[in-house]
Amino acid sequence: MTEIEKSLPAMPEESWEQERQQLRSDLGARMKAVRQECGYTLEAAAQRTGLALSTIHKIENGRVSPSYENLVRIARAYGIGMERLFSSGEEISPTTRMTVTKAGQGRKVRTTNFEYEVLCNALSEKKIIPLVTRVERRAPLTLADLEAHNGEETLFVLSGRVELYVEHYAPVVLEPGDCAYFDSTMRHGLRALEDGETKVFWACTYIDV
Repeated sequence: MTEIEKSLPAMPEESWEQERQQLRSDLGARMKAVRQECGYTLEAAAQRTGLALSTIHKIENGRVSPSYENLVRIARAYGIGMERLFSSGEEISPTTRMTVTKAGQGRKVRTTNFEYEVLCNALSEKKIIPLVTRVERRAPLTLADLEAHNGEETLFVLSGRVELYVEHYAPVVLEPGDCAYFDSTMRHGLRALEDGETKVFWACTYIDV
């Protein structure tokens, strides 16, 4: 952590909880709008994604945070790029092949154990989803905590210390400046090891199969 970061006041827990709820609400509203644009009822969405109807309903109403794996499943089931779940319609520009996100201006998305800042939303049908991710501290992960999905991903630690779990490998501790790359089809998970702000740059390929 830099001296500047140390001097910044910590976000009050009440304010952070309010922001987390707003992020869940915003994401749920976008996911409901996308489902309706695709012409799917809740029942049809549940059948296509393999998720319980009640789970989709809770996500769309901001009552629960979806995991990254479930975001991938929903996007694939709806036949859309991942950026559609993170962007309003006017942010998507299918005619451009370049886009820039200025510092701190990405779309924030809250999932179960992470807050993602999704970068470069204006570029449609991306093969790579770039993210700046705030990682939470939690207990050592079990097999049930790990997720798997198609594609590959890499992460680069910006601040704090994280522990990366990848199926078939011993957990590894990563510090600022460390980088990891792995096959996403192996179950994997990440947790922060410190109470202070922990952030990583995370890039995941999105493979629609």
